[in-house]
Amino acid sequence: MLGMVGLVLVAAVACLLIYAATRPDEFRIARSATIDAPAETIYPLINDLRRFNEWNPFAKGDPSLKVTYGASSEGRSGSYDWDSTGRAGKGRMQITDTVPASRVTMSLQFDKPMKATNTVHFTLQPQGAATEVSWEMTGASNFMQKLFGVCFNMDKMVGGEFDKGLTSLKAQAEAAGAKGTV
Repeated sequence: MLGMVGLVLVAAVACLLIYAATRPDEFRIARSATIDAPAETIYPLINDLRRFNEWNPFAKGDPSLKVTYGASSEGRSGSYDWDSTGRAGKGRMQITDTVPASRVTMSLQFDKPMKATNTVHFTLQPQGAATEVSWEMTGASNFMQKLFGVCFNMDKMVGGEFDKGLTSLKAQAEAAGAKGTV
């Protein structure tokens, strides 16, 4: 009986590993929100990483997070490194491309808890007096990330944080728009 249970357990683990290996080699997580402010008001809140971290839920949600900004925090080559004993781990974010009031692209490099390099895109689309802001992250999925994704819904976990961030960005941009400040 014990031998049969062992065989079933081994077969189940083998099936899980095989299934994980068949998962896509790339991932995409995206969320969007409509913000009642012009793109020109929202763009500086994304394109300057110091201002980005005022509403970024990944920075706000970890009290042990230590952030070190590069020579510039704004525009192309703006960067920061972070280190945390908490859930944020360790890594670097750098703006790689920017189109004023339209798009910001960033490289997101994780060193801990797992090595990964992802691309982040923020796209701003005017919708009359409002702006639709899309936050997207894409990257490669190695076997361990695929296995982790089988057990945990990454779209729901990370996408939920994107939703929180967009809600915070919305509040900040709409308040700035109401005051006439950026």
